[in-house]
Amino acid sequence: MTYDQLTILAILAATVAMFLWGRWRHDMVAAGALLACVLAGLVAPAEAFTGFGHPAVITVACVLVLSQGLQNAGAVDALTRTVLPANAGRLVTLAALMALGAFLSGFMNNVGAMALLMPVAIHVAQRLDLTPGQVLMPLAFGTILGGMTTLIGTPPNLIVSGFRAEAGLGSFSMFDFTPIGLAVALAGVVFVALVGWRLVPVRKQAGVEGFESGAYITEVRVLEGSKAENLSLREIEAELSEVDAQIIGIVQREVRLIAANPGRRVHAGDILMIEAEADALTDVLSTLGLKLEESVKSEESAGVEANDTPGTKEARKDKSDKGKKSSKDKENVDEDDAAPPKTGDVVLMELAVLPGSALTGRSASDILLRTRYGVNLLALSREGTRSMKRLRSIALQSGDLLLMQGPPESIAEFAADNGCVPLAQRELRIPNKRKIWEASLIMLFAIGGAAFGLLPAAVSFAIGVLASMALRTVPPREVYKAIDWPVIVLLGALIPVAGAMQTTGTADLIARFLIENVAQGHAIVGLALILVVTMFLSDLMNNAATAAVMCPIAIGTAAALGVSPDSFLMAVAIGASCAFLTPIGHQNNTLILGPGGFRFGDYWKLGLPLEIIVIAVSVPMLLIVWPL
Repeated sequence: MTYDQLTILAILAATVAMFLWGRWRHDMVAAGALLACVLAGLVAPAEAFTGFGHPAVITVACVLVLSQGLQNAGAVDALTRTVLPANAGRLVTLAALMALGAFLSGFMNNVGAMALLMPVAIHVAQRLDLTPGQVLMPLAFGTILGGMTTLIGTPPNLIVSGFRAEAGLGSFSMFDFTPIGLAVALAGVVFVALVGWRLVPVRKQAGVEGFESGAYITEVRVLEGSKAENLSLREIEAELSEVDAQIIGIVQREVRLIAANPGRRVHAGDILMIEAEADALTDVLSTLGLKLEESVKSEESAGVEANDTPGTKEARKDKSDKGKKSSKDKENVDEDDAAPPKTGDVVLMELAVLPGSALTGRSASDILLRTRYGVNLLALSREGTRSMKRLRSIALQSGDLLLMQGPPESIAEFAADNGCVPLAQRELRIPNKRKIWEASLIMLFAIGGAAFGLLPAAVSFAIGVLASMALRTVPPREVYKAIDWPVIVLLGALIPVAGAMQTTGTADLIARFLIENVAQGHAIVGLALILVVTMFLSDLMNNAATAAVMCPIAIGTAAALGVSPDSFLMAVAIGASCAFLTPIGHQNNTLILGPGGFRFGDYWKLGLPLEIIVIAVSVPMLLIVWPL
């Protein structure tokens, strides 16, 4: 064993130990390993940061951005409502939820898919009379399984493909992972839906409630051609009961009706006053094809502005100026005629009205909210009381909670001027059919470009990111927020470290040890060994780090046995993705730790049987699809 081999083994052992210790973040540990290799002369200084330009790293970053575009547009919400059965039993519902999670994870970041479906899972748990953990753990495992089915489903697949390319064999294509990944995912979903969910420890819900602000009163417009058009109030209330919302009033032809006859028909252009939790607003809008009244007003105002002649623009400007100068004029200016919100990125922010606020006793119309600040009041929550007035006419009080929509700087200006304090920024994905189609088509074209070999994966997805920015399915400001930078640093730092394992011959050394002392020259035993070792490491450390460490060993083992490295690399991809024994092996496992009320030792009770099934299915499939 040479000095370089001893050095890289020492660095690798220290790196794995630091990963397991968990005192420092994974990206810090990976950066430390890279710098240690540079200082020890194992990696040339000029090549230290070449990993950050690796196609796998670029592709991971781009996929995260495109996934954010699907989230922003509400594409996943629409798919969820279409796919999940409304009143099915436990078996069908759990299977459908896991299958949906697995499908989404094949084409977007599996952590993003999990985050999107977590609220759905908690709602399903309540309906099925299960604890949140009994639904969250199957969903987490389903999204992990689904990530194995495509090249972009999970970072380990991209890393494995990158190592295959560096070995001179070319990259794996988009769906090379599908035959084995789909078989494993299908077996896992069936097992968990039929039997496995019963193995999940029953724990009390913890940390799901988050910020509770009570129910909001919101105004929504019935759009022409929407599902709500021509339905009776009774029929609409039956639909809204599924999302815990209720109608408290209706405005028809500028006439406000409270406690209207349940048999009254609703027509396009009518305004419904709905009481719902803030987190349920997305479902309220999507279920019946409704639109927030303030959003409609903003679009109408923007259309008027766009069609104004120079003379009318001046007249409108003069009208606005006069309104600012005279309090009497202010009372006469209708908020509906106000200017549209300022351009730029739009967020939803929850504000509390402080005692002594200038807003007390005044309504949104009184303060010309949209004209002066370019923000909309979407909903209002008042503890213990319910106002029957139109939303823009309600006199505000101290303690009211306001759900505001607009550019963050405009909302901050409004809060500072009027004695409000921000409480929470809401993730309300207002369905937008045009944006859903745009985000979906961008993702499909990016996948198609890579799948059919028209462009390298990194280039194809980078073009998709540029299109997302241009069409604003992901606003430019959010692009860098959508990227999980610790994962990018981890990958970029460990790729040169893995290269040092190859150049020093350390990977071959470890491979020969495994073959001679464990596999004893049997290729199938060696394949199963690589799979099991990778799964074990993935349960204890980051899956991307596991793939980067194990790929050189897998290639070296295949070379020593004189067989094709493809099956061994696929074994690494599967093993790195299948982390079911601990909450630290995969981010999706960590996500459910608090909401499910789990303990560290709860995961193996379902995870161990699932990993055994993965091994039993994947080894024969590897030999069939990627013969030695």
